[in-house]
Amino acid sequence: MRYLRPAAIAAASFVLLLAAGGPGASADETAPVVAAAPRIRATVLPDRFGPPAARARDLFTGAAFDACTAPPLETMRAWRDNSPYGAVGIYTSGSQRGCAQPRLGADWVRQARAMGWRFLPVHVGLQAPCSQLSRKPKRIDPARAVQQGREEAIEAVRGLDAVGLGKGSPVFLDIEAYPSRDPACGQAVVDFTLGWTQALHLAGYGSGFYSSLDSGIADLAAAARAGSTPLPDTLWYARWDDRADTAGGGALDPDLWALRQRVHQYRGNVEETYGGATLTVDRNQVDAPLAG
Repeated sequence: MRYLRPAAIAAASFVLLLAAGGPGASADETAPVVAAAPRIRATVLPDRFGPPAARARDLFTGAAFDACTAPPLETMRAWRDNSPYGAVGIYTSGSQRGCAQPRLGADWVRQARAMGWRFLPVHVGLQAPCSQLSRKPKRIDPARAVQQGREEAIEAVRGLDAVGLGKGSPVFLDIEAYPSRDPACGQAVVDFTLGWTQALHLAGYGSGFYSSLDSGIADLAAAARAGSTPLPDTLWYARWDDRADTAGGGALDPDLWALRQRVHQYRGNVEETYGGATLTVDRNQVDAPLAG
């Protein structure tokens, strides 16, 4: 028990007296206790087919990197032979990708796959309504969030097809960090993500979600607690703590996305050189099904 100074004890007693309705107050005169509204309410969408069946050969545990632009194949070969990485994040679709992709296509994926690489496809589309990113100005409309999520999923499927990644592949929705002060903003992100997941499952693809542990991931965790469905199959959470693990933390409790369903981006914007080839990358630890 914490030590309370006498003044604090008096103040606490006064608060308790007020809560009890004052001297002589009856139970009927006491004001009812009103529970605070949850930050995220439950949204339930039909999920006719559910996620594609996980195959043992799709599961990957180990190190992955992501770079803004798909690297040259010569660099991919040098890194495959000399680096600790076995998987790579690639930006396959989305109207708000940060970099051009002059090399990324079906032939690039085919050759990288032949080297032994596995893939984390990423879609960068609409962002949270309260996002403060000026370089990504397109925002989710809360009134149309579910439908917009479905539309983005259709675009993401086209992106996967263009690079030769077929049904069953996961694709990660990239929602960059946003302020967590506005519950309506978080609800729009959740509803958008549920629509995204519903459409991907219907098309036969896996649903992934990438965001900051303190914004998008926290709101998805709250949605899970509230009973929302269908939720993404895999979470890719950003917490730059230099810990190469998938233990979660913050709102991501051990019982959420616990069945080999996590990717942890634990360090960002790091310059690394392997086999004479240098890249600026983000570091990730994976324990989840990937495309390959």
